[in-house]
Amino acid sequence: MTGKQLNFVTLTGSLRTGSFNKAVAHTLPELAPPNVTIDHLGSPGDFPHYNADLQDEGFPEPVVMMAETIAKADGLIIVTPEYNYSVPGVLKNALDWLSRVSPQPLAGKPVLIQSASPGNVGGARAQYHLRQILVFFDARVMNKPEAMIGQVNGKIEENVLADEATRTFLTKQLAAFAAFISK
Repeated sequence: MTGKQLNFVTLTGSLRTGSFNKAVAHTLPELAPPNVTIDHLGSPGDFPHYNADLQDEGFPEPVVMMAETIAKADGLIIVTPEYNYSVPGVLKNALDWLSRVSPQPLAGKPVLIQSASPGNVGGARAQYHLRQILVFFDARVMNKPEAMIGQVNGKIEENVLADEATRTFLTKQLAAFAAFISK
């Protein structure tokens, strides 16, 4: 499938060096349709804890850079683990900062959510909470197909998603996201 050239950016919800979700995110460019490029955003770990007093002093540079990059992209892919049945605090903090930026970089932005976990449900509960958060942004979240990668620890080799069935599924999901954006 070819068409208009599209650029997606990925935001990961994990800071761990050997993060399974980072491995998935870094594999996505290999799986993208020919007309799609995928770039990685900076780390949400570079954001300070949200504080209105800090905002009053001016937005931190990492927040500004991420907001500008998201605004320019055709679509945002959020790849996150599940922490305690929800989204990781570092991802929520990044979204809290981004929610204050004007113009709002996620308003109307096509968003794809992926999650991976060593558990069986693959981060499903985090995805549902993330969908609730994204309602505030008025983001355009693609509902299906959903990617909840369970037992991911057996699917990653040398920080790369190696499981062929999962790679094939994500290839199809990325093509569906490109079609979703083109509607």
